[in-house]
Amino acid sequence: MINRRRLVAGAAAAPLFFNIAGRAVAATNLKISHQFPGASGETGDFRDRMCQRFAAEIAKRTNGELTGTVYPDSSLMKTTAQFSSLRKGALDLSLYPLAYAGGEVSELNITLMPCLVSSYTQGKAWKDAPIGRELNRICEEKGVVIVSWVWQAGGCASRSTQLLGPEDAKGKKVRGGSREMDLMFKEAGAAVVSLPSNEAYAAMQTGAVDAVVTSSTSLISFRMEELAKHLAGGGGKSYWFMFEPLIMSKAIFSALPKGQQDAVMSVGAELETYGYAAALQDDKSVVDVYGKKGVKVQEMNDAVLAQWKELARKSAWKDYSDKNETSAKLMKLAVELAEKTA
Repeated sequence: MINRRRLVAGAAAAPLFFNIAGRAVAATNLKISHQFPGASGETGDFRDRMCQRFAAEIAKRTNGELTGTVYPDSSLMKTTAQFSSLRKGALDLSLYPLAYAGGEVSELNITLMPCLVSSYTQGKAWKDAPIGRELNRICEEKGVVIVSWVWQAGGCASRSTQLLGPEDAKGKKVRGGSREMDLMFKEAGAAVVSLPSNEAYAAMQTGAVDAVVTSSTSLISFRMEELAKHLAGGGGKSYWFMFEPLIMSKAIFSALPKGQQDAVMSVGAELETYGYAAALQDDKSVVDVYGKKGVKVQEMNDAVLAQWKELARKSAWKDYSDKNETSAKLMKLAVELAEKTA
């Protein structure tokens, strides 16, 4: 009820528009937060552009009754605070790496599980498969609605020597991006550092980390090529596929009229095509960006990925499955889907 009153109060101070029936209605402005750099036009981080497109399209679909304002670069609130704020109704939407919420909802760690999703085809298949329905259920129980489903492949930028196979990880300080990625790197003999990707540049610059594993888009947007000597990945084949959806507070979503809810969900679904195309393009672009800086680029291959997968199974996969019954079920469903779409 508090969140519904918040929407009504906000609408009372908003500009008036006229709907199809000629009735005056107040516009509701949604705050959309994310950690990634702001973009301009058709250049810059596609995740910000995707949020901007979402805001523009919902305004168009609802005749201005529902609008959105995008706050990039964690300018509205800190990265790690966004998920809990969504749950409380203190934030409307966020394009958010869902595994960042693993400390709050441990089951969500499966959304950055090393070597579990190995292609965009597999990632896309989650949405309508049993694993996707179960993930949706968990999110909604925790107060969050998944609006757009997008997975991103990633790679590893290192500041001194290469980090391609498990044998290269020993003794290195690595940012993996999730608890489960960290477990795999620990199994390989690395020391792990936990921080969001927008803090990775400073960590590598100061030597707090030797290597950063993140999405191709973030490897570009956060200018890691300025510090790296080696890059592993860039071909869309990786041990690192992360679910980075556009998500919305369920309390805020539920307070919207049915027509506006439909607009939010339809626009979100339509933007998935754009998101995947942009992610694939960045997997290619990262090779060019790093190559032009003189960084040595090595793409991951099946043999290297098989080595990482063996480590992941006995470390991250086992640890996650042993957490509770729900985690075990999610892992089983994800593995079954991976086998079908391999």
